Amino acid sequence: MDLYPAIDLRGGRCVRLHQGDYGQETVYGDDPVAQAVAFADAGAGWIHVVDLDAARTGTPENRATVAAIAAAVTVPVQTGGGVRSVEAAEALFGAGVERVVIGTAALKDPDLVRTLAADHRVAVGLDARSGEVATDGWLEGSGRTVLEVARSFAEVGVDAFVVTDIARDGTLEGPDVEGLAAVLGAVDTEIIASGGVGTLADLATLAEVRAGGRSLHGAIVGRAIYQGAFDVADAVRVAAAGS
Repeated sequence: MDLYPAIDLRGGRCVRLHQGDYGQETVYGDDPVAQAVAFADAGAGWIHVVDLDAARTGTPENRATVAAIAAAVTVPVQTGGGVRSVEAAEALFGAGVERVVIGTAALKDPDLVRTLAADHRVAVGLDARSGEVATDGWLEGSGRTVLEVARSFAEVGVDAFVVTDIARDGTLEGPDVEGLAAVLGAVDTEIIASGGVGTLADLATLAEVRAGGRSLHGAIVGRAIYQGAFDVADAVRVAAAGS
């Protein structure tokens, strides 16, 4: 299982939200590029970047920072947040991003995902609150379940699903192992877990998740790293041990 250390951007700074609440923000640094380089130097195989401003407004306010991160590291960058058009996605790919995560637009414009997946590495973000996929920066409910949405994109060439339990995101209370296993067993697409990891034991648990003879492809970790619960090098080692 790959470790995806997270850099969430808001106003050009590294931040983390509690359960997706923009009113509960903690700032962890003013230099996202240096943070990305540190993660890569510690052995991370991917960097996960989210433009929180764009996720809420659709305006790519941090695109220049995302491009700077992609240019500064030799490992692939996965990014999402407010990608709601072919043009927005193409701009990110042109800036050196390896894989783009589409969340809100995947629900509102499924053809966008199909179009981009034909030529690019695309992930669909399944951000769920009580099993219902949320949109618009996690502010609105879609009326559709995670499994329903995952199955609807399973045959269109999507590279991965990023599955986030909003209630656990930023809480350090442990991941939704049962929910992740259900998605893993429902589709053949790679699954990347997000939300709730607070300890190395949580990562070890995710690395051991199996369904249908498959394991999770990756785990996104943010707050636990920033608060010093463990370092990236140890997290990479633990994540890989269960593969």
